[in-house]
Amino acid sequence: MAQQVRYLEDFQPGQTLEFGSHTLTAEEIVEFARRYDPQPFHLDDAAGRQTHFGGLVASGWHTAGLMMRMMVDHLLSPETSLGSPGIDELRWLRPVRPGDTLRVRVTMLEVLRSRSKPDRGTVRQRVEVLNQDDTVVMTLLAIGMIRARGAVAAG
Repeated sequence: MAQQVRYLEDFQPGQTLEFGSHTLTAEEIVEFARRYDPQPFHLDDAAGRQTHFGGLVASGWHTAGLMMRMMVDHLLSPETSLGSPGIDELRWLRPVRPGDTLRVRVTMLEVLRSRSKPDRGTVRQRVEVLNQDDTVVMTLLAIGMIRARGAVAAG
């Protein structure tokens, strides 16, 4: 099934979308940690048990990467996404453990057409990552640059 193409005009303040599903394995958590965040509680369950986490936990950066993959797969349109100038207020609220199944909830906060480049605009979003128990494990405020309907792709 092809992903829906979403233009700037398709986003409205207050609109909420939920999508994605990814279940983490211990092997995946350790593989990510070995490459990018080799702290003991991300690498080894026994080491994690010696910390306040009480066992193996995923790197917050791993959680953020999974969130981004779900955003690309379910929300952002290759035809209209123009990147992002950044994020604000990234928070890791709860540990993510092997066997947790994550999904994403995005609430549109503000949609603004650019005055200097009217072929595009920005969408400010509250992004939440939830686990299988509906517990929010990560939040951030994201700003996406989105092509407006009728804009011609640069190329």
